[in-house]
Amino acid sequence: MKQSTFLAWILRMPLIKRWALMHSVKNENVAEHSHQVAVITHLLAVIKNHYFAGTISPERAVTVALYHEISETKLQDINHVTKYHNPELTKEFKKLEEIAELECLETLPEELQEQFKPLIVQSAVDPEYKKIVKAADLIAAYLKACDEIAFGNREFHHVKVRLENMLSNYVETMPEVEFFLATFKDKCLVSVDELSE
Repeated sequence: MKQSTFLAWILRMPLIKRWALMHSVKNENVAEHSHQVAVITHLLAVIKNHYFAGTISPERAVTVALYHEISETKLQDINHVTKYHNPELTKEFKKLEEIAELECLETLPEELQEQFKPLIVQSAVDPEYKKIVKAADLIAAYLKACDEIAFGNREFHHVKVRLENMLSNYVETMPEVEFFLATFKDKCLVSVDELSE
């Protein structure tokens, strides 16, 4: 049997720096980010099901979240402003991301590829799961921006404003996002002493 490089690519996620064009007080890598997004996704899915009559599988949502940045194992983290400031560039970046996702998929044994495709190829992910993972992704980035600002990093002020605007759309259409922010956001921004009180 031919050896697969799939896991080897995943295990390189800690080497991929996020926010590469930004001065950061606390460095963050893609593995840390994916873990945070997975935890937030799980909370959002459980909240949706418990309080808002959702029927989403928290476990499937978490799995999609764990793999949502798989293209970055080949492409690195691309700055949001770089990726989205020009529609033509955005279209080309999305093509590159899909090529990278498909390359990762093709490193798996052929018999497993159909099972993994709707988890790692973003165009094949169920839209409901894609949306909840995107909300979690924005929340994780927003909390990162707030954290950087709390430590005196002014470079993240514009990021925070942009993310607040993007999150406001999710708050309007996803009550679980509003519930999540009201329940968890503020305590994510306090000191360890304040957490222990």
